[in-house]
Amino acid sequence: MTEPPRRKHLDVLKEHFQLPGTRLLDVGCGDGSLVRALTREGARVAGLEINAEALAPARAERPEGDEDYVEGRGEALPFPAASFDAVIFFNSLHHVPATHHRAALAEAARVLRPGGAVWVVEPIAAGKYFELARPLEDETEIRAAAYDAIREAARGPDLRQERELRYRHPLQFKDFSVWAKRFIAVDPARRPLLERHYDELARRFEEFGERGPDGYHFDLEARANLLRRADPAGAGVA
Repeated sequence: MTEPPRRKHLDVLKEHFQLPGTRLLDVGCGDGSLVRALTREGARVAGLEINAEALAPARAERPEGDEDYVEGRGEALPFPAASFDAVIFFNSLHHVPATHHRAALAEAARVLRPGGAVWVVEPIAAGKYFELARPLEDETEIRAAAYDAIREAARGPDLRQERELRYRHPLQFKDFSVWAKRFIAVDPARRPLLERHYDELARRFEEFGERGPDGYHFDLEARANLLRRADPAGAGVA
């Protein structure tokens, strides 16, 4: 089987959206890096996280423009209907509890304007980067559950799938300690488990990473799904 192309997440997203002036919601925005990147592209972006603690890193960064950050949950978005041109789940849908995956996608459809789009990027449970952390956190089942919810949502009635594609996003880390810090930042509850298996993870990092002059390189295997809300007038943002 031919390997999917190596592409950067933001480049793939930009190919599918006209960003200047577009009102976007990033569900599960983490440290706000995507929010800031999209703001630099001219979009008007809101980032959502579950509480103030999760939003603290994003709010601590210097703003790129008029982006804002809001506390809330993907399955109960704190926004009125038809508030956004696009809703993005960027490596975040599988972090929503499995019992709420379908509700989160239904909420995304609710806050979309007619013709708006849901862009869901999910990591695939395969490849060396997945195997690196698998002894600590095997997300095979939860990622499969998220994909099942996407496929169900794509059959309507609120959303229809427009495109699905796979690619490999390049990742680079100076060393294992940098990767470990990022792994914990996603979910601080991971810290005790990582510390308990630190040596084993460090060994796997060396084994699976491709070492270069500027650090260690990995490919994150990803799947992107573009879902569209029906628009009687035939308009859209992508």
